[in-house]
Amino acid sequence: MNNKQFGRIQTGKGFIAALDQSGGSTPKALLSYGISENSYSNDEEMYTLVHEMRTRIIKSPGFDSQYVLGAILFENTIDRSIDGQYTADFLWEKKGIVSFLKVDKGLAELEDGVQLMKPINGLDELLNRANERNIFGTKMRSFIKEANPSGIKKIVQQQFDVAKQIVAAGLVPIIEPEVDIHSADKAGSERILKEEILDQLSALGKDVKIMLKLSLPTEDNFYKELIEHPNVVRVVALSGGYTQAEANEKLAHNHGMIASFSRALTEGLTANQTDDEFNAMLSKSIQNISEASNA
Repeated sequence: MNNKQFGRIQTGKGFIAALDQSGGSTPKALLSYGISENSYSNDEEMYTLVHEMRTRIIKSPGFDSQYVLGAILFENTIDRSIDGQYTADFLWEKKGIVSFLKVDKGLAELEDGVQLMKPINGLDELLNRANERNIFGTKMRSFIKEANPSGIKKIVQQQFDVAKQIVAAGLVPIIEPEVDIHSADKAGSERILKEEILDQLSALGKDVKIMLKLSLPTEDNFYKELIEHPNVVRVVALSGGYTQAEANEKLAHNHGMIASFSRALTEGLTANQTDDEFNAMLSKSIQNISEASNA
């Protein structure tokens, strides 16, 4: 583990940019950027276009370590280059920004009110590649739709089981059990989730370090115990379908929690903007998200 990167993630001011749209969500990300599905005819062309979009974001002057601590990348991205360097090397060496890798393979079908992660086949090989590409940590997402105690228990158990494998490979895992912001009993789901996470944390050795990526809670500062837990490096918030303004406002009321936004970060960015227009809009978004993260 890179100690300088660890210190930056643990105590730095700013937020983590989620640039990890995967195979299933890439068409939607490109569409909101102004690139329709008839602009590409296969996955390779699609991934090339989305890498161009991400490169434009990463190279933008406002995408700066003063505001951005880290970036979560998709597997396809870590093997691609920016200005002749692998993406993670460019981010760290040119920008001072730490890289994370999305490792999950998507969600299983809904059962017991939740969607577990699909099996992550070939995880050890992927973690080896992550180390070769100078990646600091990982991220994996599951989804909670209902306040179902047995379903939420399974979600948290699965996340921590995989997290231990990731820690053993020398990487810091971001555990992301997202609670649906439209859930009929969102607060109930959050109560169960927090208890299950605290239960799992209590069983970890003192040297095991993990991160949490959680939906913005119904009750302000609800995750204070998790933020202060000695095994937790950082608790980051996902935007979960809120607009950037809504997500920033909610985040500002949760002290110690920082953003890890995806759609809310890229809101309003389009392929046909001039570089000046694109850079101005991205810079404003980054500063607003950073300000909410540091509130």
